[in-house]
Amino acid sequence: MKYKINEEQLVMEFLPKIKIIALNLKTTLPKNIDVEDLIQEGIIGLLQSYKRYNPEKGSSFYTYALKRIKGSMYDYLRRIDWLPKEIRSLVKKYEDLIYECKDNEYIDDNSVAEKLHIEKHDVDKIKFSLSKRQILQLDEYFLNNEEDNWLEDIQEENDPEILAYKDILHDKLKESIDKLKEREKLILSLYYNEGLTFKEIGSVLEISESRVSQLHSAILVKLKKMIQGSE
Repeated sequence: MKYKINEEQLVMEFLPKIKIIALNLKTTLPKNIDVEDLIQEGIIGLLQSYKRYNPEKGSSFYTYALKRIKGSMYDYLRRIDWLPKEIRSLVKKYEDLIYECKDNEYIDDNSVAEKLHIEKHDVDKIKFSLSKRQILQLDEYFLNNEEDNWLEDIQEENDPEILAYKDILHDKLKESIDKLKEREKLILSLYYNEGLTFKEIGSVLEISESRVSQLHSAILVKLKKMIQGSE
């Protein structure tokens, strides 16, 4: 039997993490998206996660709640329907573009728009789409090729085939992370382990928030290419 909780206490416990998730997501969104709306959606996702959590599924409540929090934020962004579906091919081109940048090279949004022959406002949409898959659907992002997205069509997380692929992924991911440069490992650690925002990481590394965001995406693109055998 599920025990009763104090919802206010639960929200207060998770609120700092919800704010971090919202702030990190906001760095990839257009200015008209309000971070407070994202936080509110995250709180809704947290409360829904408590009602739906089933410990027999194997994952901890904390892990499950974080996924629901992120999912609620992305559901909200899908509801306001500002992201066109045809962005997928441009995301692939953007991935290739930032992957080819040298370590100390920064490519701003104007240059991205020029190189991809698109309008500048479309760059925000590309960056959000990439961030959405990298943050919310990281396993699927690493495993999927753009032309072969069968994993996205499988809804059951405990599907034996999905679990087998994810076991392989985690082994490959660990091997690939070991091959990264120390600065790249530091960025991943500060973001995923310490929970710092891109702005906070920028302060640590003495670089801009937008540069950290681009480096983060570039590192994940690099890991994806390693895992898929492109490097």
